[in-house]
Amino acid sequence: MTTAESDLKLKVMLEHTAAMHKHLCPRQVLGVRMGLYAAELLGLAMPQTDKRVLAFVESDGCFADGLSAATGCTLGHRTMRLFDYGKVAATLVDSKTGRAIRIAPRADSRQRAAEAAPEAANRWKGQLEAYQKIPTKLLFEATDVALNVDVAALVGKPGVRVSCARCKEEILNQREVVCDGETLCMSCAGESYWRASE
Repeated sequence: MTTAESDLKLKVMLEHTAAMHKHLCPRQVLGVRMGLYAAELLGLAMPQTDKRVLAFVESDGCFADGLSAATGCTLGHRTMRLFDYGKVAATLVDSKTGRAIRIAPRADSRQRAAEAAPEAANRWKGQLEAYQKIPTKLLFEATDVALNVDVAALVGKPGVRVSCARCKEEILNQREVVCDGETLCMSCAGESYWRASE
């Protein structure tokens, strides 16, 4: 890909993520650039039109939407998972080869942004401008990693449905838990993030 083609692709992706948010911010730029870097490292065309790549994002918000715009990984397609560590970082996995790459901004990325856009009105605007032009390898650290989670178990089996023996709600994608011979949803098994109000 030529520099002009690469710049055009970045522009299109940034317009896409900006349309989702009604604005463009530095973290969206990082997400888009990270997704494009993952495509380069994995040797895959993105945004994907199939479900080959799975993204594990380490924070939600603008960054995740930028990554989604570049990769085509979404919660709705079950190709994005959130592990909320509060970090602008992601691991992208090629489900066919098993290769997993974790990408995060380099520790000095904010300093590099300040140096790349010294005339910016403020730090936010400087980062917005600089993150679009800092060379990829100076902006990000990419590391091949091994996952501690089973991708096949996370994805589950589409179309598999069972009902919880207690609440009677439907459970999708093999997320049921068997306790003392009862098929339960995670909430009824005690792993709930909510409880009934009094």
